[in-house]
Amino acid sequence: MAKTQDFTAVMKDMMGAFPVDASAFEDEFKTTATLNEKLSAVCLEAADKSAEISSKWTKDTIAKLAEMTKAKTEPADYAKAMTDFASATAEVAAENMAAFAEIAKKVQMDTVELMMAAGKDLTEDATAAVKKATTDVTAAAKKATATK
Repeated sequence: MAKTQDFTAVMKDMMGAFPVDASAFEDEFKTTATLNEKLSAVCLEAADKSAEISSKWTKDTIAKLAEMTKAKTEPADYAKAMTDFASATAEVAAENMAAFAEIAKKVQMDTVELMMAAGKDLTEDATAAVKKATTDVTAAAKKATATK
């Protein structure tokens, strides 16, 4: 009766002959984690600034509404108060929209900068991982052929 070859042992030997160094991939993971942290910081800063603008805008509007709703002595004063409110509200809206646009522009610039830097880092990490793997596999192949 012919002996069946143990493929489990063959696979173990083969995998042992071609070791994979996970440290090269750890650098890539760390680079990605750092990128995610930086992108989160950009988003959180933008959200914080947006909340500040929204809060101030709301408070200003309420103050202007309080002024508009005060009792007036002359009927014409009501029309003037409404006109003043509408004019002030339009002016403040334009200022706040410009502030929101500045936040969006900063987020865009920071994100592009981070992505370009991360792309460079990830490329360097991947290149290092491939070089290391190639060196390891070459060394293992030479060792395997030398022992036969």
